[in-house]
Amino acid sequence: MRSDPISRRSIIAGLLLVQLLPCTPVFADEVEKILFLVVEKRDVVASNTRAGRFDRLEMHAKETVRDYKVANATAVVITNQRFSAYGAQAGGWQSKRRQAGEKVQSIEVADYSATLVTNDRILNFYGRSGTWSEIRRGVQ
Repeated sequence: MRSDPISRRSIIAGLLLVQLLPCTPVFADEVEKILFLVVEKRDVVASNTRAGRFDRLEMHAKETVRDYKVANATAVVITNQRFSAYGAQAGGWQSKRRQAGEKVQSIEVADYSATLVTNDRILNFYGRSGTWSEIRRGVQ
């Protein structure tokens, strides 16, 4: 008795698919939550659970927090004097001075990255390396 070649191929394809399923890759959107911020009137503390440490953002005289955003492994704090970011993998706060009259238009923070758009610049922060990059915006 001969078996049907189509059903045999279907069974073999199904077995191959089952063997490949455990090999699915981990995608970037699966970054675990390892960074938390505690923000108070004059105090900001990053809680880095991966490293088991707390890092305080040292505030300057008359500096106040205006806004902040935190993602799974990166955070950004905007004060009246600077932009400060924290990357859980790099550890430690990294800051860029605000320019006179500079207004924040948008903030986006996700996983290890952050983008700030101001009326004059576009700034990126990469939390794995702890580095800022920036470019001036064109005349609008």
